[in-house]
Amino acid sequence: MKAVRYYGPGDIRIDDIPKPTLQDDELLIKVDACAVCGSDLKAFNVGNPRLKPPIVMGHEFTGAIVGVGGSVADFEEGDRIVMATSISCGECVYCQKGWTNLCVNLAPMGFHFNGGMAEYTVIPGQAIKNGHVVKVPQDISADYAALAEPLSCAVNSIDKCDISSGDTVLIMGAGPMGILNACVARYSGAGKIIMTEINDARLEQASAFDIDLLVNTSKENLEEIIRNETNGVGADIVIVSAPAAAPQEEALSLVRKNGTVCLFASLPAGQSNLNIDSRLIHYNEIKLTGSSDSTAVHVRKAVEMLANPKFPADKIASHILSLEKIDEAFKLMKSGEALRVVLKP
Repeated sequence: MKAVRYYGPGDIRIDDIPKPTLQDDELLIKVDACAVCGSDLKAFNVGNPRLKPPIVMGHEFTGAIVGVGGSVADFEEGDRIVMATSISCGECVYCQKGWTNLCVNLAPMGFHFNGGMAEYTVIPGQAIKNGHVVKVPQDISADYAALAEPLSCAVNSIDKCDISSGDTVLIMGAGPMGILNACVARYSGAGKIIMTEINDARLEQASAFDIDLLVNTSKENLEEIIRNETNGVGADIVIVSAPAAAPQEEALSLVRKNGTVCLFASLPAGQSNLNIDSRLIHYNEIKLTGSSDSTAVHVRKAVEMLANPKFPADKIASHILSLEKIDEAFKLMKSGEALRVVLKP
């Protein structure tokens, strides 16, 4: 079968490899589509120590079951599935609390196990046992079902923010994940969504979505705009989806008293220290949280959203390419032209 395999920074190949064999506790999946994540691009650019080459890339995939191991229950051939693809151990204290995304022994698809950028992939028994496999309605397009994993990460962050109907939500960063956060915020009842960015091209992309106000912070005074838009109170919720220190530091001065700031984007290792005013947190009783990855609960919510015809999945899956065009996918992502590139085997 054809597969996209990682060998090292700058070295990703389309290989012909044997179709995977099925063990007694596994599922064999015929992949219908696999979206390309920013982490895939990062691995291509600078590498990732979690990737042990050669390995099949891709964790944002969907497909149909074509083989069921003898000991596997609750699944049958023909079922369409997606995954919470960071597979948990099921035993650590975090797994026992249901926080499987925080498992101390995570083993992600496309990193630890061969992923979904291939014609077929195998879902390990550990993933099935620990509830990471989620069925998808037959009427959801595969191009859109592949968005369930990245969308579930935004579901996680929005869930942490406890949005109330009519809330004003400020999202700092108009990249693909910022836009997904905006979509989930609106779905969850946000009344006003404000999005910031320093790149006009990204703001233009964001204008296609249900966002009330777009702000280029390199040209406009964001603090003044937030005051004007919230009667001087501040946003109810601020989500920082830009991987930069400045917006993470600024967020505390843009949220209202007793509001929530969610740090969705990670900063590079060794460059992650922030200079923040702790008095704002203390006296304004600000809730500061992070958000990382997702669980199967979040994936199920994402699938529910994708099944809603009003959800703008067609705008998010901006480019559909063949598996062999992974290099073109990376170029589209580097240029900022693509929101999510979906590869079809």
